[in-house]
Amino acid sequence: MKLRVFSYLDYFLFFAVLILIFIGILFIYSSGFDQYGMMQSKEYTRQIFFAITGLILLIAMIVIDYRKFRQWSPFLYLGLLLVLVYTLVFGKNVKGARSWLGIGDFGVQPSEFGKIIFILYLARYLETSSKVAELKRFIKGMFIMLIPIGLILLQPDLGSASVYIPIFLVMCYMAGLPKRYIFYLLGIGCLTVVMAILPVWELKIYQQQIPFLKIFRDFRLRLLIIGFMSVITLISVAGYILFRTKYFYWLAYIFSIITISLGASALCAKVLKEYQVMRLIVFLNPEVDPRGSGWNIIQSKIAIGSGNLLGQGFLQGTQSHYRFLPEQSTDFIFSILSEEWGFVGCLFVFALFVLIFIRGLIIVRNTTNVYGYYVSIGIVFMIFFHFIINVGMVMGVMPITGIPLMFLSYGGSSLWTAMTGIGLLMGVNLRREDFYDSYRAEN
Repeated sequence: MKLRVFSYLDYFLFFAVLILIFIGILFIYSSGFDQYGMMQSKEYTRQIFFAITGLILLIAMIVIDYRKFRQWSPFLYLGLLLVLVYTLVFGKNVKGARSWLGIGDFGVQPSEFGKIIFILYLARYLETSSKVAELKRFIKGMFIMLIPIGLILLQPDLGSASVYIPIFLVMCYMAGLPKRYIFYLLGIGCLTVVMAILPVWELKIYQQQIPFLKIFRDFRLRLLIIGFMSVITLISVAGYILFRTKYFYWLAYIFSIITISLGASALCAKVLKEYQVMRLIVFLNPEVDPRGSGWNIIQSKIAIGSGNLLGQGFLQGTQSHYRFLPEQSTDFIFSILSEEWGFVGCLFVFALFVLIFIRGLIIVRNTTNVYGYYVSIGIVFMIFFHFIINVGMVMGVMPITGIPLMFLSYGGSSLWTAMTGIGLLMGVNLRREDFYDSYRAEN
């Protein structure tokens, strides 16, 4: 009977993760060499340590019944908020962001671990609030997301904060919340970003003034437009309350999105750092600042393109060894892999990630526990968004956000978070039919 426990472990998922971690260590090792073949960094030794300790975390998450986190999650969430506040005040300032806690060279990033805690707590809320009115349920869930995001943005760490939003939207969608609420929040987010970068796009790329964009240059005019849109929104809301017609409902829906986005974009213009806005601009055209903000994307594309079909060979990459690639062991680890292993190597890594996503979705489908269902969804899409955003970033099809590629990028916080998530997934799969309870009762 004891041997049957092992038959419930997902070995495909487990070994796909181990292979990716091994590949990550290889290319972190490669990134440490310079053009003369001299080792300039021994980050790979730390990554080996992170991998071993991460494996312990993974096993611990399998052994601990994930359903216990349902009870613990409110305290974990409160602890996360306190740690984020502490980090904001006393954290280490690294590259302009106060987002690290640690001693000496060793540090951890609470916002990374926070993704798992956020998933655990949001899953609990979505499970226990199934009978709450849909709008109230969505709004309270949104506050659960916005509080940690706000604290992370104050650090400021836009990359880590941005991952919380798609996790929230996907979990809400899978919880059966109306699509119009999800698209409402998504519409505000997308429109806010567009409105925030339009003035800089006009200045840096188009290089001519567009009369319509005066709204974003003239603060008083923007306030006037916001006031006008607010009045239309309020009239539409009143019309819906009085007449209960969908016409007024959708008018209020659309104009409130525009109104909120206009206000939020003005706030973004004040809060976002210049380099953060430029990351979005060089995504549209890297040649605007080829030796500054556009350098990362340009060099990454060169590295990926030079890999061709089979790559230049392990330890033979030029972009990384000549130090043209920035953050090459973290954000741009996939660029080194592409240069040295080529298209075939990229396909192999893609296949491993696809295997993880497929196995994760199978676990989601098979679990009979509602809490486990939501937790699994959150973890699968956390890894998915990290993969899509990082790979899209290094290929130049998504803006640079500083999001690591889970399992491959150097860093203990990212790797421990990913392996904790995989451990939870495997734990959900182990107990998908409450098999583990009957096993413990019999033994």
